Amino acid sequence: MYSERLSTLVQKLRLLPSVGSKSAQRMALHLLMRQRVGALELAQAITEAIEHIHECSVCHALTELEVCEICQDNTRDDAVLCVVESPTDVFAIEQSGSFKGKYHVLHGHLSPLDGIGPEEVGIPHLLQRLSRGHITEVILATNATVEGQATAHYLVEACKYLPIRITRIAQGVPQGGELEYVDSHTLHQALTHRLVLNQ
Repeated sequence: MYSERLSTLVQKLRLLPSVGSKSAQRMALHLLMRQRVGALELAQAITEAIEHIHECSVCHALTELEVCEICQDNTRDDAVLCVVESPTDVFAIEQSGSFKGKYHVLHGHLSPLDGIGPEEVGIPHLLQRLSRGHITEVILATNATVEGQATAHYLVEACKYLPIRITRIAQGVPQGGELEYVDSHTLHQALTHRLVLNQ
């Protein structure tokens, strides 16, 4: 039905997360029929991003520099390290404006059933970084999924011989949430990790 080039475009658009065949088809037709100039600009932007954006040599976040701006920022606390699963987590935390330390980005989370172990997510590099001695606290900000929890647990065990305080981001009922609409797993986390208010 489609030309070979149009079929290829639809197929390549399906590389994007949450984009199925129908969505990819709509995107391709929209770009070709209504946004031809925009499509060329998009292609150029993607090409330049691929050519110039890579992982920071220190924290593994995305950057155009050898060492990213956050790692170079002397006003941030070098002694506090926040461990996250992906660069998108760095963006989310930075938007909150509540963290002034440095980051370490893993390459995902542990998933033994999928063949993803410590080496695949870069845990040896993290442990090497921690062994240098200047970091006093590690904040584990892995996702609240089974894999994220397993990754956090593995890191706690791997770091138990280091003189480092290890904390985990709070989990549970979201701000403005009503208990009757919160799922049982989230309520369990909220009760397990409750805060003491009268000390």
